[in-house]
Amino acid sequence: MCTSVASEQQILAVGCSRGVVELYDLAENTRHIRTISLYDWGYSVEDTGPVACISWTPDNCALAVGWKFRGLTVWSVSGCRLMCTIRQTGSNSASSPMVKPSALKFEPLMGGTSHIQWDDNGYKLFAVEESLSERVLAFSFAKCCPNRGLSGTTYSHQVLYGEDRILLVQPDDADELKILHLNVPNWPVLHVVASNDGMYLAVAGSHGLVLYDLRNKRWRFFGDVTQEQKIQCKGLLWMRKIVIVCNYVESSNTYELLFFPRYHLDYSSLLYRKQLLGRPIVMDVFQDYILVTYSPFDVHIYHVVVSGELSPASNPVLKLSTLRELSIMSPKSPPVSMRFIPEQNDKGALTEDTHGFSDLLSQQPSRCLILRTNGELSVLDMDDGHEHTLTNSIELFWVTCSQFEEKGSLIKEVSWLDYGHRGMQVWYPSHGADRFKQEDFLQLDPELEFDREVYPLGLLPNVGVVVGVSQRMSFSTAEFPCFEPSPQAQTILHCLLRHLLQRDKIEEALLLANLSAEKPHFSHCLEWLLFTVFDADISRPSASKNQASQKVDSPKKSLLEKTCDLLRNFPEYMDVVVSVARKTDGRHWADLFSAAGRSTEMFEECFQQRWYRTAACYILVIAKLEGPAVSQYCALRLLQATLDESLYELAGELVRFLLRSGRDFENATSDSEKLSPRFLGYFLFRSPYKRQSSDLKSNSTKELSPHIASVMNILERHASYLMSGKELSKLVAFVKGTQFDLVEYLQRERQGSARLENFASALELIGQKLQMDTLQSRLDAEFLLAHMCSVKFKEWIVVLATLLRRTEVLVDLFQHDLRLWKAYSITLQSHDVFREYLDLLNILEEQLSSVSDLTLQNGPLS
Repeated sequence: MCTSVASEQQILAVGCSRGVVELYDLAENTRHIRTISLYDWGYSVEDTGPVACISWTPDNCALAVGWKFRGLTVWSVSGCRLMCTIRQTGSNSASSPMVKPSALKFEPLMGGTSHIQWDDNGYKLFAVEESLSERVLAFSFAKCCPNRGLSGTTYSHQVLYGEDRILLVQPDDADELKILHLNVPNWPVLHVVASNDGMYLAVAGSHGLVLYDLRNKRWRFFGDVTQEQKIQCKGLLWMRKIVIVCNYVESSNTYELLFFPRYHLDYSSLLYRKQLLGRPIVMDVFQDYILVTYSPFDVHIYHVVVSGELSPASNPVLKLSTLRELSIMSPKSPPVSMRFIPEQNDKGALTEDTHGFSDLLSQQPSRCLILRTNGELSVLDMDDGHEHTLTNSIELFWVTCSQFEEKGSLIKEVSWLDYGHRGMQVWYPSHGADRFKQEDFLQLDPELEFDREVYPLGLLPNVGVVVGVSQRMSFSTAEFPCFEPSPQAQTILHCLLRHLLQRDKIEEALLLANLSAEKPHFSHCLEWLLFTVFDADISRPSASKNQASQKVDSPKKSLLEKTCDLLRNFPEYMDVVVSVARKTDGRHWADLFSAAGRSTEMFEECFQQRWYRTAACYILVIAKLEGPAVSQYCALRLLQATLDESLYELAGELVRFLLRSGRDFENATSDSEKLSPRFLGYFLFRSPYKRQSSDLKSNSTKELSPHIASVMNILERHASYLMSGKELSKLVAFVKGTQFDLVEYLQRERQGSARLENFASALELIGQKLQMDTLQSRLDAEFLLAHMCSVKFKEWIVVLATLLRRTEVLVDLFQHDLRLWKAYSITLQSHDVFREYLDLLNILEEQLSSVSDLTLQNGPLS
């Protein structure tokens, strides 16, 4: 239907009648790369129609696709869906989602797309609707820092930039990612790079350069406008407190490097000017070293030395010297990004800095990573010119080793990460004899795969996450929806810990975990670590498991055992283990707890630490591994403890478990007969009362079974405790949480714990306990009143109805018992504390006087 070529990457995009886009590599005999479609989002060609138009961004990093019947979508080269106008109504499905006509009312391009075109800088995408050709729609875009070409990598902050603004991804006080919009004075924005310490942003437009102080929220400009206009920035780098500008001199058609201190933008403060040999294609900086690459592949390495302090009060001097020049002849496609690979300190990566550590970091890097236009990632040894291909289909990569010198950095054990069609890949340092041997330092982490709508921006080292961004749409009554980039986070801590444990770096793993203990989602990271290790362990072929089990005498621990040993150092351990157990098949629990510890001992630890919710989770594990008798015993102990702590919802879950599993307990008669009374403790005693079968709602005709009697006795003792202390709000929560039969209890305890000895003292005490000025207390009183009425408990009805001022209940009671009314009236009038009820007395007296038939009853109020 249509085609479009990404000239830089030599990719041909073919739009097809079946609604998909096929990508082909023109540099490799039109090899098919991949297919891009909306099928995975539940839309077929019947919904969108054939592809009508395709347009690549000017930098060839993304392509826009319009369909004839409906919608427009922007994709990255690797197939990440960056933006879509089609409203997503549900999760992925095989069939097309049904969308109501009203939902389409405010959807852009719902009539199809006939033409699309990007502006010169890729900030705006213009589209013409098939059915409304008289108007043009303009969609504004923000771009992520490309980490390629002549701009440096932004490690300290994750940045998007639009035509007139910067979108800064920052964690808030709760470490949740937010996007801060920062309006830029010089636009259109072409380059944005953050300083290594994260304090400044360098921003360049078509002319000029400005700095933004993130701490003080102030812009820093050139004082002389004529100087600013002389700068046509083609690239930006930070070298500590120096900003390096790759400047194009139009008058002489030459390129130069300008070194400005960040405290003063003026040619009078210019530290150094370096004339370049030609137009550079790639630049990078690491510590005191600068890499400049010219076409076709000439690499120059410079060393920078600064004498004096970089401050307005001093007069610093910068010297630049050439360290090496390489001219590499290669038939491969040209590079789009090159990054130094710092030399690794194998033993001290996660330990305190030593005296020799700074010397080690100052060594000249001898290797660099190369990303070519065709997506090939390779390592170049600059000592001998040897280049080793690592992988392909890569869009982005981040060199992480030795980039973050902060004490709280969590990613020092990673060499680099890359992102492409296969998702995110983590590369760990090589310790083998051949440092280019791929299997020595490549490890794919499938858990790092982002959703195909989340595009990774980079790393937040102090939080230990990979940051991505996705497009969100909100629909309203306006003609068009609101498009908003939404930051997403993917933790990498579990990957790093597993890597260290696999290499027996136990101390380093513990140090890294301690550094992360205060980070958000730490417990989730530990759980994900144990789950992935355990899942891999149980997924191994049975043959390898048998071989491992035969090596009983081997002192070397399995990865699962080392993981559990690491997790034992943290209070989250008990929670993590049982959470992983609940996410896996119960048939494998024995394998998990053989490494994690015996389930009854872990339950006991939780019980002693009063971690009752966690302890409750172990009950099912104990039932599976130790049998119903042991689980009943543990559950009964826990039930009593949760009642003492007023954890009634948890107590209700335990009651339901006990009654359900009690049948298994009774069926195992042979085991039950072997249990001594001492083992069952004081829980398995006979019930002091008997019930009829109608009360039990079971086939029992004489007496409760032992397991039910144990549960009911615990519940009734607690109910009596609450009733005796008039803890009525807790009583209501107890009844609701455990489904305790309050009606039957009240009938039996009318003359026992539920008896009210004196109306006046009862009214005063219950009024203080319930605190009737709150809504919840009134609801509790209503709940109790309903139950008291159902058992005709007069004393309680009078008290509760008075507190609730339920005149209709009191009139119904007093009109048949005049003596009760008189005693009630005298009591309220004779106690000063009850003056607030005098208005209630007047209302009651008025209503009772209107009742013609008053029948005297002999029952005293007591």
